[in-house]
Amino acid sequence: MPSNAGTTRLVIVESPAKAKTISGYLGPGYVVEASFGHVRDLPRNAADVPAKYKGEPWARLGVDVDNGFHALYVVSADRRQQINKLVKLAKEVDEIFLATDEDREGEAIAWHLVETLKPKVPVKRMVFHEITKPAIQAAVANPREIDRDLVDAQEARRILDRLYGYEVSPVLWKKVMPKLSAGRVQSVATRIVVERERQRMAFRTAEYWDILATLAVAKPGEGPRTFNATLVALNGDRIATGKDFEPTTGRVRPGAGVVHLDEGGARGLAARLADRPFTVTRVEEKPYRRRPYAPFITSTLQQEAARKLRFSSQQTMRTAQRLYENGYITYMRTDSVNLSETAIAAARRQIVELYGERSVPPEPRRYTGKVKNAQEAHEAIRPAGDNFRTPGDVAKELSGEEFKLYELIWRRTIASQMTDAVGSSVSVRIRAVSSAQEEADFGATGKTITDPGFLRAYVESSDDENAEAEDAERRLPTLVKDQPLTADELAAQGHHTQPPSRYTEASLVKALEELGIGRPSTYASIMQTIQDRGYVTKRGQAMIPTFLAFAVIGLMERHYPRLIDYDFTASMENELDEIAGGDHAAVDFLTSFYFGSANGAGDQAIAHAGGLKKLVTENLSEIDARSVNSIPLFTDDEGREVVVRVGRYGPYLQRALPGEQPAPAAPAEGEEGGSQGDRAPIPEGLAPDELTPEKVHELFLGGGGERKLGDDPSTGEPILLKSGRFGPYVASGERKSSLLRSQSPDDLTLEQALRLLSLPRLVGVAPDGGEVLANNGRYGPYVKRGDEFRSLDSEDKMFTVTLDEALALLAAPKTRQRRAAAPPLREMGVDPLTEKPLVIKDGRFGPYVTDGETNASLRRAQTPEALTLEEASEMLAEKRAKGPAPKKKATKKAAPAKKTTAAKKTTATAKKTTAAAKKTTAATKTTAAKKAPAKKAAPKKATSTPKE
Repeated sequence: MPSNAGTTRLVIVESPAKAKTISGYLGPGYVVEASFGHVRDLPRNAADVPAKYKGEPWARLGVDVDNGFHALYVVSADRRQQINKLVKLAKEVDEIFLATDEDREGEAIAWHLVETLKPKVPVKRMVFHEITKPAIQAAVANPREIDRDLVDAQEARRILDRLYGYEVSPVLWKKVMPKLSAGRVQSVATRIVVERERQRMAFRTAEYWDILATLAVAKPGEGPRTFNATLVALNGDRIATGKDFEPTTGRVRPGAGVVHLDEGGARGLAARLADRPFTVTRVEEKPYRRRPYAPFITSTLQQEAARKLRFSSQQTMRTAQRLYENGYITYMRTDSVNLSETAIAAARRQIVELYGERSVPPEPRRYTGKVKNAQEAHEAIRPAGDNFRTPGDVAKELSGEEFKLYELIWRRTIASQMTDAVGSSVSVRIRAVSSAQEEADFGATGKTITDPGFLRAYVESSDDENAEAEDAERRLPTLVKDQPLTADELAAQGHHTQPPSRYTEASLVKALEELGIGRPSTYASIMQTIQDRGYVTKRGQAMIPTFLAFAVIGLMERHYPRLIDYDFTASMENELDEIAGGDHAAVDFLTSFYFGSANGAGDQAIAHAGGLKKLVTENLSEIDARSVNSIPLFTDDEGREVVVRVGRYGPYLQRALPGEQPAPAAPAEGEEGGSQGDRAPIPEGLAPDELTPEKVHELFLGGGGERKLGDDPSTGEPILLKSGRFGPYVASGERKSSLLRSQSPDDLTLEQALRLLSLPRLVGVAPDGGEVLANNGRYGPYVKRGDEFRSLDSEDKMFTVTLDEALALLAAPKTRQRRAAAPPLREMGVDPLTEKPLVIKDGRFGPYVTDGETNASLRRAQTPEALTLEEASEMLAEKRAKGPAPKKKATKKAAPAKKTTAAKKTTATAKKTTAAAKKTTAATKTTAAKKAPAKKAAPKKATSTPKE
């Protein structure tokens, strides 16, 4: 698109990939440059606060709460170089176009760019929902002003989250564990996962039985000869199914009025029905019709990508971002199911080409979103352009992940404009009378699809992996009332009720959306945050809360219930939407939330409690840390209360009789404390609902708790198998020894324990009088004499090595083989900020990304394969901004002097002099202490910054 003659325009987008694509659609006279996302933010720590503000009481927050919640913004250290470049470019052009994303975050970035660059030339805002040539040209031709309402809403959200995080997180530090964090949305998401795990822990399974009959028609016509039917009623009463049992007791719900068959009852009834005639008592046929699904929005895309492709939310959004920036799909952060007229026309044309005219309905389909406050002016996620490219058209241009996601979006979009799937469904009842005159009713259902319609293009998946696919057919024979049937087989079937399924990322996003919590731009980051904070771990697709999450949510529920209330959090989102629409003032909203002024907007329950600030400060003394960090499980057979305690080194089990004083929390290694056998560690990876009474008993008695192996014959003291912070060990009196790598605590014998307690073993005395010892260390078995160490080639050698063998080893020179440097796990390309090549390597503490000078460890849930270049660049920029870690001062050792007889005498004299000096100093200090009053200890300065 040609620029006006002689006019130069600077177009600022968010990412280099986006800049590259857009620059290809603009003619000469346009300079397209990236901002690399947000350019300013609230200070992350005290070092970020400018010197002139450091003395302000609100500097810690970065928000002047007493003066209209004025925010202190600072340019990120990793963005300064790029900002300088943009400032220089802004002075060289005649006009600036801000082409950041069309949502609140994008609008805020545009505003921050204006505030930072302070341009002297006209500035315009251009928006688009797809990166195609027509869309970009239309955006340039139709610019607008920055929407201050959207900016205010984003700023209010940012300040709200800062206030929440910085005021609530310190409570968690003091009462649970240092360096924890709370957040307006992350805490609620964690609560949802914890509540589901509590339901699973309280669940009691129930067993129920029914009968599966394989029935046959005497004269088969259309359809199969045999079909399956399930026992549904006995003597007019319904047979119990899973829904009829209470989840917490495993008993049939009161008043259910059902027949609960056990194994004996089911097998006996099946035997009594054998060789009895079966008769069709009812046949009901209804038309079947299924409308297509709406096009994707952010949440449904994440859900389906998780179900069909096994993508995490972060992986889905990263891949969608690349597809958007390279012009393949429309903007991927949206809650609107609308399609533009152009998109509808493109979809209908393609359906005719691929599936024929019969697959297109007479009128275009239009969808209404169910998401509250959805931005209906936006579009759903769809293939970009006026003519959709099929997956075959783009297969060679996209990576594997990109192709899979593009095909998913393309199929869903095409299907949304196709005809309904139609067919018929049949419900049949069959009766048989047993030899004991019991009336047994069986039921069967069938489905036949006569025209699959949209199902030819797309079938939605379900969170229930056992659910039947929507395009599956169940064909029954043609049956009529009173038709006789025979039973080829009658099989009694046992079933067990199942606890509620754990959340997956997909189902958790769905739950948040249904509650009105979070927005399209935040779902993926919420999933990542609760994992990075250590509140949730993943086992396959399932999200499992840690006991740390139980402690944090327990504290919040007891002392700040409103802050993690679902309705309250959703109301906050609604308030922000109203600010974005210009219907509410951001200052009133923040004032009500933080100070409790009930005059403006905001939550009245928080307002009447005096606001967030008063709420978290006044209740602090009421929070009992021990109670918060104790999660009750059950009372065992001996009347002891079993609890999980969240300690400094992780969760552990503790049991005690009611009223008995338990041992102190957070035991150090080898210091069990309290009554014998009252603690047991919880193995890493064990889910909370797996701590059944049987498993707890195993942990206390054999799976890593404390167990008596016998008595030491030489001392008479008991020998105990225990488990400490660094694994299992044996102890007797003052002696302790860790188990060898080849040993298991389950089958450790008394004889083996005695051998372990004999370590370190005195092998003998060297000719020079030095003791030679054999022992087990961090790097395996070894022998030593003085400061000389040599490794042994097996653990058994510690107990069998002779003095001559040990001396020969110690006399041999040390051999240290240098390992060849391992090749990088992945080469990523050139860092867009520093232009240095980036690689991912495998280090001692896991994979990390490096540019040769700066290293950044991959975060939890990040993988070397999925990490993008932009993410790697940002991680390294953050690491550089923090600066190098402070080095520990090394204590210089004096060079050893050759000892002579004179030197020995001098040393002895010096020792006597030093001892005398120490006595004098001690006496002086004692006298001074008696005379001078004791000084008060200086208060410790806070060293941590609250996390949001």
